[in-house]
Amino acid sequence: MSPTLILYPLFAMMLLVSIVVTLLWSLRNHAIRSRKVSIRYYRDYSGDGEPEYNRVVSRHYSNLFEMPVLFYVAVMIAYVTQHVTAWMVGYAWAYVLSRYMHSYVHLTSNNVVQRFLVFLFSALILLAMWTDLLVMLLKG
Repeated sequence: MSPTLILYPLFAMMLLVSIVVTLLWSLRNHAIRSRKVSIRYYRDYSGDGEPEYNRVVSRHYSNLFEMPVLFYVAVMIAYVTQHVTAWMVGYAWAYVLSRYMHSYVHLTSNNVVQRFLVFLFSALILLAMWTDLLVMLLKG
């Protein structure tokens, strides 16, 4: 199996981050132009505040730099240590798919129960990736 196969999910995650940051930029730009938010608000994020949906998207964007960082590190460890197996590639794609699902739920219905279940699923995939890596490293 080609080791580069583990890197493609990273590009898919980058696409997701790009989509969310573009949405956030568009929402903030619209809020400023329609005078729902003063541009001064973005100096220190205090004052009048921004519309609720903008806050949801902003929080979601921040969330993409929390748990996913552990995914990026796991992928890079797998690549560098040459532990790129079909399982590891499968975990990586499953994680990315679950993060797309999480984004969809968070940015549409924002159903907290559904969002939590998708988040839990992604966290379990991440745990499986790290467990697989640990076992591989312990085997030497």
